[in-house]
Amino acid sequence: MASEQAGSRRGSGAEEEEEEEDFGYGLFPERRRGGGNGELMFVLIFFLDPYAKLLLDAMKNSGCTVFRDRHFSCEDCDGCVSGGFDSSTSQIVLCQNNIHYQSHMNRVVTHELIHAFDHCRAHVDWFNNVKHLACSEIRAANLSGDCSLLSEMTRFKFGLKQHHQTCVRDRAVRSILAVRKLSKEMAEKAVDDVFESCFNDHEPFGRVPHSKSDAKHAYRDFQNRDRYYRNL
Repeated sequence: MASEQAGSRRGSGAEEEEEEEDFGYGLFPERRRGGGNGELMFVLIFFLDPYAKLLLDAMKNSGCTVFRDRHFSCEDCDGCVSGGFDSSTSQIVLCQNNIHYQSHMNRVVTHELIHAFDHCRAHVDWFNNVKHLACSEIRAANLSGDCSLLSEMTRFKFGLKQHHQTCVRDRAVRSILAVRKLSKEMAEKAVDDVFESCFNDHEPFGRVPHSKSDAKHAYRDFQNRDRYYRNL
């Protein structure tokens, strides 16, 4: 299960290694009880967000239409996560106890929709190939706004040379460690092994959308590209 981190992560000590791997499902306890109720008040508004609109259209074009009642579940989660993508059910989990404002909701939904888009367009082995997971986490951190200047300023992290790349790398490693019982060194190696190709994969945006304005331009370009392909 791919997740969007909101704070601390699980460790990877010897005691945890003795436990059975749960692939992050322990962070989403209501998954074990059949899912949540889908009642988070922000859940409809994000459909107006240009990031989400582009991803939803791209998934529809790829044969993976997203339905609110089927593919979103609002649940109470572990204190360190804001959302997750459950590939076994093709469902996005929104952590209603950890999301308290619309902009956070939009970013979490975008992050998880990128995982859903990757699941739709590629044969992602989420559970057995950590490089596949690393690639999707890199893309999600890069394209969702997780590492935008505004997001980083709210974390009191300010730009240095290649700060965006550093943020993407760090957040991808943290997300992997949240859902896999790996050492930090193993997670970092997985990210490093695929970083260049996955960081430069901007589909379906065509660019890194650093702001809503960028996302609107990307959405317009995506619509024009779609019209062009339909006319061929």
